[in-house]
Amino acid sequence: MANHDPISDMLTRIRNASEKRHQTTKVPASRMARSIAKVLQQEGFISDISEEGEGVLTTLVLGLKYNGKHRLPIIRSVQRVSKPGLRIYKNTRQLPKVLGGLGVAIISTSKGVMSDRDARKQGVGGEVLCYVY
Repeated sequence: MANHDPISDMLTRIRNASEKRHQTTKVPASRMARSIAKVLQQEGFISDISEEGEGVLTTLVLGLKYNGKHRLPIIRSVQRVSKPGLRIYKNTRQLPKVLGGLGVAIISTSKGVMSDRDARKQGVGGEVLCYVY
């Protein structure tokens, strides 16, 4: 059966690739995937984003980051919060703090996709897409 949730597909690919210590992982490109990748890059979870292919076959190539000589993945956990069957929305005051601020909640707001920190700064709430730490 095909996966009808491209966001959780993307998060699963990132999770699996970083557990296997891959340098990069490829995810199907979409506006949402690009936005999430940008937030992950701004928050320091991935090193770079590039695109391959064209048209519907475009994929995003995400460079994964690791720590130290043992190459511990910077991304320890990626959790999907809001799912197609159960959307989770929070207003500014209810935005979650992941690991007391060490992790990031990625929020889809009316002003675009951003981290929980940025959403709080701009005073907007939205759909809580996922937690990354």
